[in-house]
Amino acid sequence: MPTLLAMRVGIDGLTALAFFGLLRRYPTIGGPGWWSLSATVSILGSLGLWLRGSVPDFLAYGVGNAALCIAPLLAWMGLRSHLQFLQPVARVAAAGLVAAALQTVFIFVWDLPQARQAVFALAVLIVMGMAYRDMVSADPQRRVPEMQALKLLTAVEFVAMLLFALAGPVAGLPLSQVGPVTVFFFLLAGLLRVVLYGALVTYRLRLEGDRARQGLLIREADSRALIENLSAGVMVFRPNHTLSSINSAARRFFGWSPGGANTALPEPTGPGWQMLREDGQPMRRHDMPFERVLATGQPVKSVVVGVPVGNGDEVHWALFNAYPENNAQGGLRHVVLTFIDITSLKTAQAEQKTLQAQLSQSQKMEALGTLAGGVAHDFNNILAAILGNADLARQDLTHDAPARESLHEISTAARRGRELVRQILAFSRQQPAERTRVDVGAILAETCNLMRAAMPPHVQLLHECHPDTPPLLADATQLGQVLINLGTNAVHALEGRPGRVECQLDGLKGHDPRLPAEVAQACAEAGVDAVRLRVSDNGCGMTEAVRSRIFEPFFTTKVVGRGTGLGLPVVLGIVQVHGGAIDVESRPGKGTTFTLYFPAAPDGPPGLALDPVVGHAGADPVTMAPRPPEGAETALLETPLMADAPPADQPHILYLDDDDTLVFLVRRLLERRGYRVTSFTDQQLAVNAVREQPEAFQLLLTDYNMPGMSGLDVARAVLAINPKLPVAVASGYITDELQAEAKTAGVREVVFKTDAVEAFCEVVARLVKPD
Repeated sequence: MPTLLAMRVGIDGLTALAFFGLLRRYPTIGGPGWWSLSATVSILGSLGLWLRGSVPDFLAYGVGNAALCIAPLLAWMGLRSHLQFLQPVARVAAAGLVAAALQTVFIFVWDLPQARQAVFALAVLIVMGMAYRDMVSADPQRRVPEMQALKLLTAVEFVAMLLFALAGPVAGLPLSQVGPVTVFFFLLAGLLRVVLYGALVTYRLRLEGDRARQGLLIREADSRALIENLSAGVMVFRPNHTLSSINSAARRFFGWSPGGANTALPEPTGPGWQMLREDGQPMRRHDMPFERVLATGQPVKSVVVGVPVGNGDEVHWALFNAYPENNAQGGLRHVVLTFIDITSLKTAQAEQKTLQAQLSQSQKMEALGTLAGGVAHDFNNILAAILGNADLARQDLTHDAPARESLHEISTAARRGRELVRQILAFSRQQPAERTRVDVGAILAETCNLMRAAMPPHVQLLHECHPDTPPLLADATQLGQVLINLGTNAVHALEGRPGRVECQLDGLKGHDPRLPAEVAQACAEAGVDAVRLRVSDNGCGMTEAVRSRIFEPFFTTKVVGRGTGLGLPVVLGIVQVHGGAIDVESRPGKGTTFTLYFPAAPDGPPGLALDPVVGHAGADPVTMAPRPPEGAETALLETPLMADAPPADQPHILYLDDDDTLVFLVRRLLERRGYRVTSFTDQQLAVNAVREQPEAFQLLLTDYNMPGMSGLDVARAVLAINPKLPVAVASGYITDELQAEAKTAGVREVVFKTDAVEAFCEVVARLVKPD
């Protein structure tokens, strides 16, 4: 018996230490703490039995028997804690006190060994019954083998304890025979119970591990689903430049199939993975986000990268971020690239830049138009005075006078200045156009004949006109100017080398996709087709930087003295006035092609004029005096003005201008022609002269732009006095609005100030004739 008790003490000590270790390692798992405490209390009970006779009976029987009763209660509490059941600590403590009190009473009051034995057996049987009930509740479907084994062991122990308790009273066996067998059996059962408790702890750990792994798998699946459905691209690379994973947004961005990308694909450095900087140039390897993370180990943020897709014709743009993913030891496991597709943003920025360039060009044109309007009046007055006085001086000289050559050079320089003003007005679209239904093919043929005569012999000029080309509503003179300007530029682009200039004319359907948007819309609204005019050469071509500036006023690549920089701006202004558009294709060394698109004329009889003010055919516009052809003014000015005999009654002309020089010039011109001239520089004096003698004048010729009352104000005031008096207005800055107001005011003609010197006499001769 002492040997068995000594073994029991040692086994309980090891059990207490083992479960205490489990408690320290897995504090969240219920049971090991109570089982360690139960083994410790069991040691006290074994020591009490072992030291019986050597220590007082109170310690040997009272404390020892009470400890043996309390130890099963503590083991049961550990089982409920492990099963996560409610733990009746107060009731267990009360039961322990009752057991200790009964053991004490049956020692000091009634010394009854059978009673002490009965109390012990009853306590153990009750605890076993409650433990068995809890195990049945915890595993009703018998799925846990460890729990079933522990339940079977409890049942066996229950039966054994019942037999041992009845062995003495029923079978009459002495305690000295029953005790050792009982101790040995429960020693073995205790060892097996400890193993099963450990198995339960292992099973719980396995369950929690499975739950943790399941939760991890669920979180990983959620993360994968989240990453897969992100609109941002995510790519995970290994340090050896191979791809670990990629989401759908990244596959779409790179143009890969939805089925996935080859995970062994290299990092984007090969031909198929070319990366571009924001300026469109290839990105150097050490600037790529992946390489920067590899080199520095630091995250890279907000790098704009372009990636060619397909055959490289299309570029997708993205905002890249990259960061390292390290393992527990700090080593690099992956490099994660995330990016947002900003292709639409880059496209919008490019469109905005284009719109800003168009706005800048429009503002330049508006500024030049304002400048033209402000300068044209005074500058044209100066030119008119120079031309007129040069002519008068030439008339006063003999035919062989040396000064005539100098006067001729003065007139030539003044005419060049006049042409410059005309080009500025045409570019700024301030020069009115009288549009009629014209045959563009005829204009092209006529213009090509004129250009061919002036071209060098080594330049070949070709023109081709499709027979079904529809007519245009256009100003034939301005269209000719467009062709001459483009042809001249083409010849200059040949730089003196032999070459070819081609002009091609044909028609396009109104819905043709090659039409610019604005022309296509105009054709759709009018229900007409379009006309396409192409002028091409095989000359030096242009760089993109030059091509982007060719329509800027005064921008030229020619040497000083060979160009003003207004040729192409004038072309742009005329084309836009006619509702057309220009497309330019050019490459250095490959030549240049200008393509002009115009809406065709609506159906109607040939030669029907289009009113320049209200914009429709059949109106009666204010007559604008025609300009004589180049060089005709020289012949006119060199012809004596008295060649046409004046009327016998000498018509009386009233001339008004705020410029003394022009007043002096025009009076001398008209008087030499045989007219009587009354001139004023003050508007009110001119009106008073008509008021005093309403029938004394046969014509009022007035400047438009004057301080105070304008020429139209003077015309209204004079016509209110004498409605039959012919009135003509001269200005160097004529707009459609001015012509409309002049027509409303009753003005007969509007004359360009630049042409006034040559046209005044003709206008006067026509207007003073009686109706």
